[in-house]
Amino acid sequence: MTLLLVLVGAAIGAPLRYLTDRAVQARHDTVFPWGTFTVNVVGSLILGAIAGGTTAGVVPDQLQYLVGTGFCGALTTYSTFSYETLRLVEQNAKFFAAANLAASIIAGLGGAFIGATVTQAIWS
Repeated sequence: MTLLLVLVGAAIGAPLRYLTDRAVQARHDTVFPWGTFTVNVVGSLILGAIAGGTTAGVVPDQLQYLVGTGFCGALTTYSTFSYETLRLVEQNAKFFAAANLAASIIAGLGGAFIGATVTQAIWS
C-alpha cells in the first residue's frame, strides 16, 4: 500500500512540476530559472506543513507517503536546480547562479520552516 501511495503522489507531482515550470518560466524574460525555483519553494512549504502536522500528531502515515514522499518528491527537483545553476555559470551569468543558489536555499528552508510552524500552531 505504501508504494502505491508514493506512486500516486509522484504521478501527480511530476507532471505538475513540468507544467508549473513551463507556465512560470514563460512569464519571465530572464535566464533566472523561476519555474524550478517556484516548484522547489512551494514543495518545501508543503513538506514543512506535512512535517509540522506529523509533529503535532494529526498527519497519518498514509498522507506522509502520498504527499510528502510521492508528491513533494516528484514536484521538487534538486537535480534540475543543480543543472540550471551550473548552466548559468557556464553562460557567464554568475550573478544569477549565485542568486539562484542563495535564494533557493533561503526560500526553501524558509518555506519548510513556515509550513511546519503554521501547521504546528494550528494543531497544537
